[in-house]
Amino acid sequence: MSAEPTPVTGHHLRHQLPLLLWLVLVWNLLWGTWSWANLISGVLVALGVTLLLPLPPVVGGARVRPVALVRFLVHFVVDLVSSGALVAWQTVRPTGIDRSAIITVQLRTDSDLLLTILTESLTLVPGSMVIDLDREHRTIALHILHVRDQSDVERQRDAVLAEEERVVRAFGSPDEIASLDSAPGTGVAGTGRRTP
Repeated sequence: MSAEPTPVTGHHLRHQLPLLLWLVLVWNLLWGTWSWANLISGVLVALGVTLLLPLPPVVGGARVRPVALVRFLVHFVVDLVSSGALVAWQTVRPTGIDRSAIITVQLRTDSDLLLTILTESLTLVPGSMVIDLDREHRTIALHILHVRDQSDVERQRDAVLAEEERVVRAFGSPDEIASLDSAPGTGVAGTGRRTP
């Protein structure tokens, strides 16, 4: 059973306008010079790409909350600087890095957008790297560069859950924010979805 193509309407094209403009700009940058021929051919190529190879519609979208966004950004910058300094010290100190770990964390959200923001923010901070993300089971696996003991591993898990909470509060829907009160892996409030 094949999916029905989305009909092209004014509403559809209006939402595709940023993508069309971006494709035209990239087309002109690839040619290296601006000309009317490049502009017109860029518009034709952009229309062809968006009509013949349409992207799936984005469900939901970001709901930016300014106060929560500032809290997320401030914490991210502090993490970036402090983790960068810690990793630099660990690599030059005489004992070096003696123990690392791979941890898995059960998350509370399964939104593509929120998971993308979360994984990017975790990976950009020195000392941790997302190595696996299982959306269906809502688990994320990270390589942590330096851990001292089991309590340090649990502290790292708590830090990932705290980062998830900041991301959801900054960009999530009301239902996704409400799901933060549930235990990790029990589903988004109001959707009836549960993970095994």
